[in-house]
Amino acid sequence: MIRSFLTVSTGTLASRLLGFARDSMIAALLGTGAVADAFLAAFQLVNVVRRLLSEGALNAALIPAWLRVREREGEQAAAAFAGRVLGTVSAALIAISIGIALVMPLIITIIAPGFLGSGTLDLAVENARLMLPYLAFAGPVTVLMGLLNAQGRFALTAFSPLLFNIALIAAIAALLLWHADAALAAWMLAATVGVAGLLQLLMLLSQRSARLATPLRVSLDNEMRAFFAKAVPGMIASSGPQWLMVAGAIIASATPSAVSWLYFANRLIELPLGIVGVAMGTVLVPELTRAVAGGARDAVAHAESRALELATGLALPATLGLIVLAEPIVRLLFEHGAFGADDSTATAHALMWLALGLPAHVLIKALSPAFYARSDTMTPLLATAKGFVVAVALAVLLGHLFGASGIAASIAAGAWSSALSLLRKGTSEFGFSVDAAARKRLPRIVLAAAVMGALLWLTTGLFPAEAHGLIRFIVLGLQIGAGIAVYGLLLQVLGAASLREAVNALRRPA
Repeated sequence: MIRSFLTVSTGTLASRLLGFARDSMIAALLGTGAVADAFLAAFQLVNVVRRLLSEGALNAALIPAWLRVREREGEQAAAAFAGRVLGTVSAALIAISIGIALVMPLIITIIAPGFLGSGTLDLAVENARLMLPYLAFAGPVTVLMGLLNAQGRFALTAFSPLLFNIALIAAIAALLLWHADAALAAWMLAATVGVAGLLQLLMLLSQRSARLATPLRVSLDNEMRAFFAKAVPGMIASSGPQWLMVAGAIIASATPSAVSWLYFANRLIELPLGIVGVAMGTVLVPELTRAVAGGARDAVAHAESRALELATGLALPATLGLIVLAEPIVRLLFEHGAFGADDSTATAHALMWLALGLPAHVLIKALSPAFYARSDTMTPLLATAKGFVVAVALAVLLGHLFGASGIAASIAAGAWSSALSLLRKGTSEFGFSVDAAARKRLPRIVLAAAVMGALLWLTTGLFPAEAHGLIRFIVLGLQIGAGIAVYGLLLQVLGAASLREAVNALRRPA
């Protein structure tokens, strides 16, 4: 489990780092304002769909169903089942893409009502329509990735998303060298999104992963209807962080540049959320499904306990680091070209509030697989819906009073609402199994993270406000490096983690 988690988190880390490079270049290319808000609103819509389908979301229904068919009827039946899923998902998404294109003005008006009556709405509609081909490619990509994950083959699925960011970075670099007009640059970049999806699909097909889903068929038989009845709620629930950001963008669209500030702040949240949360969902679902199906209570307790330790041990220091170092991180990554100092300050303030919700997002990723493994996708969906309502209600009030920072705080509150709902429901229904080792380690992990956060706070004066370029990078790198070193040392000294145990776990045969 640790080895699989490391594989997925490494691939996700590489993808997120490329995503930072991509977004830094987008900030330099488009800055903030009407063109940037329009592009990012459209791109956020695509990102929701991307997360809705990929990054572990479809695992919630596909992996347990595929494993059950293979166990009952064998490999050939499992491949036929997967072929029906792949064909049906692909056909449905092509039809949905065409339908969305026709009603795109209405969709953009719903997700960004502040654009109504302005040229920004037209720009966002054009950009979103150009991005739609990605949706048709994302479906088959996600099914093939889910099948590979079900077999414990995580490497290809972890690293294939790199192609998405590589394609966009190449396009942005060309546009920056060309000095393209902002509106034209956004238009061309939007068109590249579909190309990026095609590249990812071709990579998976080149590895002959399609053999896991044969023959390819479109079907709406009873088995498929039952599958989609569970898949759709699970997919929506797995994309909780993106739905909360959509809720924030709806309210923020009434404030100039607020959509852009929230978007760039959220990109920093998605780095630790991706490393921990995506890996958690990808690895835990097949692990817990096998344990629950076999009635192995010790295996369930072990998986849930290690997941909670990993979630806390990685999310908590990341939260404290992002809060304390928000402004220097934003200035280093995004303050270039059209993205100015005022934009950095506003983005950093939003980041501080969003970071408070990071532990909740990761906790959701750690708790949800326990429901998915029991074929329950409705409970996570209801928890996501509750968090969405809480976020919107608070954002209307706090957004009016505090702007983008108030909306960010509302998103964090919505995440905690969802996490607590899952915790209460799981405890009452089947009880989350936390073993003695986890009960011993968790308080020590919290203490180590608190000391690390205090150290970072004490060193914030080392970051000179007037520093630029290499000096800014070196100082921030030293702060982060020192924080990681102290945190790792404290985990070892307090007995919360053992480097030797981790190395031994990675060396054990699979």
